[in-house]
Amino acid sequence: MGNEAHDFLPDDPQPGPSWANARWPLVGGEAEDDLTQALGPTAMQVAVKAAAAKAGKVMDDKAVEQAAGDSIRAMMLVRTYRVRGHLAANLDPLGLSTRDLPADMTPEYHGFTGAALERQVYLGGTLGLEWASVGELVRILRKNYCGDVGFEYMHIADVEERRFIQERIEGPDKVITFTPEGKRAILGAVIRGEQYEKYLGKKYVGTKRFGLDGGEAMIPALESVIKYGGSLGVREIIYGMAHRGRLNVLANVMAKPYRVIFHEFSGGSANPDDVGGSGDVKYHLGTSTDREFDGIKVHMSLVPNPSHLEAVNPVVLGKARAQQAIRDDLKKHEQVLPVLIHGDAAFAGQGIVWECLGFSGVRGYNTGGCLHFVINNQIGFTTSPKFARSSPYPSDVAKGVQAPILHVNGDNPEAVTFACKLAIEYRQRFGRDIVIDMWCYRRFGHNEGDEPKFTQPLMYDAIGKHPKVSSIYSARLEQEGVIKPGDADAMCDEFNAHLDEEFEGAKSYKPNIADWFGGRWAGLNKPADPEEARRNVDTAISRKLLDSLGRTLTTVPEDLAIHKTLERVLEAKRQMFANGEGFDWATAEALAYGSLVTEGHGVRLSGQDSGRGTFSQRHAVWVDQKTERKYIPLTQLPHGKFEVYDSPLSEYGVLGFEYGFAMADPKSLVLWEAQFGDFANGAQIIIDQFIAAGEAKWLRANGLVMLLPHGYEGQGPEHSSARLERFLQLCANDNIQVCNITVPANYFHVLRRQMLRPFRKPMVIMTPKSLLRHPMAKSGVDEFTGDSHFRRIVSDTTEIADEKVRRLVLCSGKVAYDLIAKRDEEGLDDVSIVRIEQLYPFPGEPLAVRIGRMPNLETIVWCQEEPRNNGAWFFVDRLIEQAASAAGKDGMRPVYAGREVAASPATGYAKRHEEQQRALVGLALGINDGGEALRGNKARLAKKKPA
Repeated sequence: MGNEAHDFLPDDPQPGPSWANARWPLVGGEAEDDLTQALGPTAMQVAVKAAAAKAGKVMDDKAVEQAAGDSIRAMMLVRTYRVRGHLAANLDPLGLSTRDLPADMTPEYHGFTGAALERQVYLGGTLGLEWASVGELVRILRKNYCGDVGFEYMHIADVEERRFIQERIEGPDKVITFTPEGKRAILGAVIRGEQYEKYLGKKYVGTKRFGLDGGEAMIPALESVIKYGGSLGVREIIYGMAHRGRLNVLANVMAKPYRVIFHEFSGGSANPDDVGGSGDVKYHLGTSTDREFDGIKVHMSLVPNPSHLEAVNPVVLGKARAQQAIRDDLKKHEQVLPVLIHGDAAFAGQGIVWECLGFSGVRGYNTGGCLHFVINNQIGFTTSPKFARSSPYPSDVAKGVQAPILHVNGDNPEAVTFACKLAIEYRQRFGRDIVIDMWCYRRFGHNEGDEPKFTQPLMYDAIGKHPKVSSIYSARLEQEGVIKPGDADAMCDEFNAHLDEEFEGAKSYKPNIADWFGGRWAGLNKPADPEEARRNVDTAISRKLLDSLGRTLTTVPEDLAIHKTLERVLEAKRQMFANGEGFDWATAEALAYGSLVTEGHGVRLSGQDSGRGTFSQRHAVWVDQKTERKYIPLTQLPHGKFEVYDSPLSEYGVLGFEYGFAMADPKSLVLWEAQFGDFANGAQIIIDQFIAAGEAKWLRANGLVMLLPHGYEGQGPEHSSARLERFLQLCANDNIQVCNITVPANYFHVLRRQMLRPFRKPMVIMTPKSLLRHPMAKSGVDEFTGDSHFRRIVSDTTEIADEKVRRLVLCSGKVAYDLIAKRDEEGLDDVSIVRIEQLYPFPGEPLAVRIGRMPNLETIVWCQEEPRNNGAWFFVDRLIEQAASAAGKDGMRPVYAGREVAASPATGYAKRHEEQQRALVGLALGINDGGEALRGNKARLAKKKPA
């Protein structure tokens, strides 16, 4: 789970988790876990006798035996505090959570009573002590482990990581300390957080803001991450968070000008009028800025997100990974830090949290550790924790990746800031995730218009009587002499005066330029009009480059023992390149990737089993059959970089990760491949909220490609349909591209087009299964070179004179080859079959031209394999009619040919599938009326009804 030392070398073995190297010491002391792990009773006696002699103490054998027993029991007491001390920590500001001292944390439990409490015990350097009384030991342990910070870290197997934490928290002198200047800075940040929320509530009465009220200690804590992170090498921080406290983070951590936020609250846009987009509510918006501490500048960005809890997490991680690649920071992961801010109920309840934690040690997805900050309001909307989870803490899920967890009382801003300082040190040292669980409260309801006493009257009675964080902390600083009475009030007045100035400035505020095509996006743009969004570009390659790529794709290193079947596959490819014909889907894809890499682009392909390909078609990774060493031919190419990763068994998380990667790096072709197209169901939130709507809501373009295997081959309802209809329903305003491609060369061109156009749009491709090896789904060399390009529609492969055509069958995807085969078998010379390869943006203009060349056309048919209520029918129906009208065929509407409506995407019986397929093909060609096969269960059930 450590850093990826060879992240650019996909053939290297996957790095092992750090706990694989966990070890126990041979001798005690040096802040190890406890002497009992190192020494048995006899060895302990030897150690005690030696330590006594060194200290000038004379002990007989009986005294040594007793002292050794005391030491063992004392070390068990120390270990108990290390493991369970957090259970007795002072964490709840409201005092509603009763936390009795566990019995095994008392000295009596370990056999120390009466005079034994003052007896000197040998500790061997533990807690920085060689000898101490049990009473002194307990006092130190209580101070170290049961104060305002509760440390949960003994689930970590790695000794060095545990020692790192112990060295910073254990010992008689280990107290949280800040300089007077630091304390005043912390107080100032808390006051800004409180007064800002109060000001918004006063100026925008009744407006939802999901205020931070009660958790303001987060503001100085996050500032400490910037400051201390910068000193430890961090140069960029990428934040993701939910609603709670977002406006406060935008203003007081990200330094977004107050006047801009006030302008947006008043109904203004944060972007110039000519940019467009639908916009979004304030508590979903992001921003980017630079902040400087001690002369070190750190760039920060907050990723916009929808209301779907925790959905932004994988997007942040993917963006962080991309920025690390751009900064050449993939070996150390020092410069780019992902920070995720969670709600307590969401952290415990949302499965995407675990998916993202699971990335932390996986090659290709590791970001060198994410800092998780949980705003623990001790409530989720109206639901108390005891009804919302089965674990003591919301953070318990993080134990699954052995992340340390720092529980901290939100009423102590110094403790929260200390926890964040420790967290960033740990992350920079070990490259692993860490969690801060800040216990606080929510002063108002779920939103400011909500009444929380309906469901939590006792909690809100306590909150109503509880002083604010700034009041508690300023009183403490007055007592310490750090500030004078009245200083805190003066700080409030000064800040409110500044807010008044900003509020007035908001009235005349005018946005300057949109920032969404700056930085890495420079040179790209938003299409000026729909025509530009539909326009093709030159995507052909030279024959010289094609032949060169062919050699790379078919040459096996002498020291690599490949599988015998792979050798046959490669021999077939050699014949393709030698003969210039028969190029299949996988070879066309590899040519697209290879040509883009050669031209200097990056290519990142990830998904479940993408290296080999779900259907054993890709073979992007060759595995030595003797050593399992991996060789990836496309990584041998110059200029760009090719990466292919077999992802964790996740759709939601991985798709979000790749979206985030593509968000940060428009110069790389980023592809996510589903094992089967229907697996995209598990990532629907990312598809709906980010891929389809992200540009409209947040003015953030994205070029992510989704590869979804789709096609009806009798494999049952789960692996037939990628739910094409759902994607088409999301299409509007040229937001995405949806393709169902049947020609290998066309696939090659659409992938290259994705990178060679001056704009980026997400693309969804229904990829084939049976067509991967179909004898008719082949391309010749001329379709990759010369003046070839992507074809949105593909005309009939059989030469039929336009004037002879009376029946035009339009279709998309695999069914085209079934139609062609049956039409040619029946000798129908007046039926033309045309494929729609790009369904959105719909190619209405070229289709109208094609229809217009058929003067005797009588019938237009839309044929699809999917049931009538699925697939493309309801999307293309009127669009085809419009194209026909534009071609002079007014009133001509397409006729449907396909399966009837069905609740399940496909039948689970191979024989019934074949019957239905034959029937819909015959219906489309006018050979039959579809009959009972297409009427499906309805007809069968009608037969069985009693008379």
